[in-house]
Amino acid sequence: WDLGEFNQKGTVATRWGTKEEFLSCIRTAKSHGIHILIDAVLNHKLGADRKERFMAVECDPDNRLKELGPAKQIEGWTAFDFHGRGDKYSTMKWNQSHFTGLDWDALARKKGIFKIVGRGRKGWSKKVDIELGNYVRKDFLEWGPWVLQETGAAGFRLDACKHIDRDFLREFVKTGRSTPGFERAFVVAEFWIDSAPSIERYMGLLDAPVSMFDVPLHYNFHRAFKQGQAYDLRTILEGGLVSSRPRDAVTFVDNHDTAIGCSLESWVGKEFKPIAYALILLRPEGHPCVYHADMYGPEAITELPALMKVRQQHAYGACTDYFRDNQNCVAFVRHGDTSHPGSGCVVLCANAKPGGRAFTKDILVSQEHAGSVWKNVFGEGTVTIDDTGKGNFECPSRGISVWIRDI
Repeated sequence: WDLGEFNQKGTVATRWGTKEEFLSCIRTAKSHGIHILIDAVLNHKLGADRKERFMAVECDPDNRLKELGPAKQIEGWTAFDFHGRGDKYSTMKWNQSHFTGLDWDALARKKGIFKIVGRGRKGWSKKVDIELGNYVRKDFLEWGPWVLQETGAAGFRLDACKHIDRDFLREFVKTGRSTPGFERAFVVAEFWIDSAPSIERYMGLLDAPVSMFDVPLHYNFHRAFKQGQAYDLRTILEGGLVSSRPRDAVTFVDNHDTAIGCSLESWVGKEFKPIAYALILLRPEGHPCVYHADMYGPEAITELPALMKVRQQHAYGACTDYFRDNQNCVAFVRHGDTSHPGSGCVVLCANAKPGGRAFTKDILVSQEHAGSVWKNVFGEGTVTIDDTGKGNFECPSRGISVWIRDI
């Protein structure tokens, strides 16, 4: 409930600034057509005001249903008094009775997974993914609508959903979307598993209007990067949520968890990222997500700004694939539409040995483009579309070429 408004922990501003600075940032973004999602990390709670002692059982970090010993007294940072906020917005004050577990015993100074036990305790929720455990409830159902109205955000990103009670998440989403003015709020959930059927099963159990990050597609990109020219590009979209549930898939290449040394390390190398981004940005399926570190900083992907511009200005209309004839080179064409004059693009992606022979493909753009000249966004040369609507387009042995009409 504190967006940088109250003097707590020795400061009014949060790590990101004051509440007014935060709201000003959102207003500025919206004035440029950028909508903001609230990153709702509902199963993390840090920065308690004091410690409490209680009984707990240590559990296996890889299987929280497996207890590692008898109950013992531990000490945890579980009391949140909110001295600065008081009762403004919420009268809720957290203590150990509101938690099912924690990951630090301050008494023994030991990190682990500790399940709080005692009279009235029910243990971990059974309505989470069987890999891990459980967390909390009520105050968030009021916080969701409040934070949408307070900030004017467009919706939520829900973190680590496989570890949160499904019934609670369903109610959280539906409560947020019942807020006046936010009936169409966009919600995307992170359910980290390399299996589209498992994600789809979870979506069915959740039964709420939620999009999902396409984790299986990310792993396809990772495998393609690792295997190099041995990877069959014709299969790159297979098994992805973008193929089975394209309207519900939020596609991405990498994120903060997949970077080298991070908890879900599965990095997609810089040399493959132009192909991956061309596939998620220029095709019609899915809601593509660009990773900040791929756009800015020392490891930025130089082709990315141009790919985003092509998406904005040219990637419209029906899509026809040319995936069959070569495992190291795939292509597709967006035919354009009447709402975007001059739109349409031809995209070729190749993963053969660098410096090898270029690939070419005869591609039917459409007879409406007959006689038009197309240019390569990332290289030299032009292609003139013949009377039948076809053109012969080229791509380097490894990398991408993106062709647009030269108006």
